[in-house]
Amino acid sequence: MGFVNKLRGELVDIVEWVDDTRNTIVWRFPRYQNEIKNGARLVVRPGQSAVFVDGGRVADVFQPGTYELTTKNLPLLTTLRGWKYGFDSPFKAEVYFVATRQITELKWGTPNPVILRDPELGPLRVRAFGTYTLKASKPEALLAELVGTDGSFEADEIDVLLRSIIATEFAQIVSKTEIPVVDLASRYGRLSEELRRAVLARIDDAYGLDLPHLYIVNVSVPEQVEQALDARSSMGVLGDMNRYQQYQLGASIPTAAANPAGGLAGAGVGLGMGMAIVGLGSPGAPTAVPLQVIPPSPETSADLAVWHVAAGGKTFGPYSVSQLGQAVAAGQLTAESTVWSAGMEAWTAMGRVPRLAILFAPPPPPAR
Repeated sequence: MGFVNKLRGELVDIVEWVDDTRNTIVWRFPRYQNEIKNGARLVVRPGQSAVFVDGGRVADVFQPGTYELTTKNLPLLTTLRGWKYGFDSPFKAEVYFVATRQITELKWGTPNPVILRDPELGPLRVRAFGTYTLKASKPEALLAELVGTDGSFEADEIDVLLRSIIATEFAQIVSKTEIPVVDLASRYGRLSEELRRAVLARIDDAYGLDLPHLYIVNVSVPEQVEQALDARSSMGVLGDMNRYQQYQLGASIPTAAANPAGGLAGAGVGLGMGMAIVGLGSPGAPTAVPLQVIPPSPETSADLAVWHVAAGGKTFGPYSVSQLGQAVAAGQLTAESTVWSAGMEAWTAMGRVPRLAILFAPPPPPAR
């Protein structure tokens, strides 16, 4: 029995590749010292091609199907071997199976930033990444240029080369485009197809590879540029910056006014916020600008923030006399503006309060 098994092991009667991998592009049938016998069966499954190589020369190529290996099915190999009248004895030949299905989940990216000349922002550094699919289109070229005598050729072995080609072509395309960086996302489809065609032109005939799909997933700019773009977008959304500033000031008044213990500087902030709204509340009054209140000096430390101002059905304060004086000078308060302080029976016009009436006194005449 041992002799019979040895004799059987020396002859190959079924040539096939059961592909259980996802990234193998080329696989050589492990014939070792065995010979393929006349009439052996060749099984080529969907998504495969079988290539017979004799003495380093590509002979016959088989597409999916089942074949009986005879001189009829091996015309090129028969010619190379000089089998004019057929053959009866076993023969030796290298058989390579090439995966013609698509290999997916391959990724690419730019290892270094690419300079993009934005028509609005000027030169920008951008990075990009995406995915692509790969398949063998010309087994003969693939075997001659990449595989050689390798028994198994994986997609990872060409990954670095392909990523370099994609990154180079992307740099050339994006450096010539005049699309603003804020509009790139809407052009990913067109740019992806343009990039795919440029890469395919370099790998089709040269390496026998096809690039069915290539996608640009993202094009990013440096973080500082992103922040600047966000700020620019925010200003566009806000529209009227004066009205937005007034809204922010008004929303901050309750917090500032509820903290009189924060000292005159804190009260001054509250005055600057409140007076802007007071000015707006006066009929026909111009748009007020928040006051830049100067903290009182030690000499005016007795000038306590005890005054409250009423405008538009709301009250603001407490404020000091010096702060009220700044509001009067800015035109945000008038003699008719009503105020109140502890000890007063009711809200009173500022011009009728002796302590505050002086704020509306005419300026002295110029010195001579």
